[in-house]
Amino acid sequence: MLDVKVLSFLEAAEKKNFTQAAKALSLTQPAVSHHISQLEQELGTALFIRGKGRLKLTESGETVLRYARQMHSIYERMLITLSDQEKNLTRLRIGITHTAESNLVAEVLAKYGNENPGIVITIITHSIKKLYNMLENYELDLAIVEGAVPDGKQSLNSLLLDTDFLVCAACNDNPLSRRAMVTIRELKKERMILRLPKSGTVNLFVTCLETIHESIDDFNIILEVDNIATIKDLIRKNLGVSILPQSTCMDEVRKGKMTILPIENMSMARETNIIYQKDFSHLEVLHELTELYRRTARKIISHTRSRL
Repeated sequence: MLDVKVLSFLEAAEKKNFTQAAKALSLTQPAVSHHISQLEQELGTALFIRGKGRLKLTESGETVLRYARQMHSIYERMLITLSDQEKNLTRLRIGITHTAESNLVAEVLAKYGNENPGIVITIITHSIKKLYNMLENYELDLAIVEGAVPDGKQSLNSLLLDTDFLVCAACNDNPLSRRAMVTIRELKKERMILRLPKSGTVNLFVTCLETIHESIDDFNIILEVDNIATIKDLIRKNLGVSILPQSTCMDEVRKGKMTILPIENMSMARETNIIYQKDFSHLEVLHELTELYRRTARKIISHTRSRL
């Protein structure tokens, strides 16, 4: 069982208040305060800067919090794993980005769960930054994200799942849908519906524009939306065009609900990787998921080409 001092510290760091932490733990405020003092003495460093009714972590406190979260998560996962072993279950917590949520990643994970009755998958959708933090804290088993592992994440490994491309997505009624490709000049005349400025999709689009001496400021952006499903719905209603990952649009293209086009002189490729801790113990899952993903993608591409 985790030391009660660590539990008090975690709750105090979360609530930033000893009284609220005590209430959450069903303890008295002096008891929580005493636990923190004991932990500070044991570690030989101050963990909080005490203010009027609000606590602030010291630099040492931030370090201890990172490791304490890992300890707590590992302990919780141990309890769940012990319970699952009695039921012959393997539980996987998989993080995906909002982009992945709208492409075939979720479909593949559902298929994998159907094909493996002893596996229970929990999908958690969040930003890439949050997913990396959860992986490092052992709150996730795997994350499926766009791009390579950032520098400084030495505890994490990656496995290439796919290479995706950004494309122009347009309504079938848009005159562009009858073209083999779209030019930058043509795009500037369109009403554009893009993801939020800090999204990976928009960042890649902006970077590629800069390489050909173009600026995002020269485009007619009428709407910025975080939700990809909403963007695709607006495109199908011919309210604008967008720049989206090809994989995100494949289901609509397969069903004849949308057209995707390459953009002349722009190669906007990016990797999709499975990220995991180096001590991840179910390596066979990685290879099975990768193979299932590629089989599913091949079927979709083949079906799409047969319609075109």
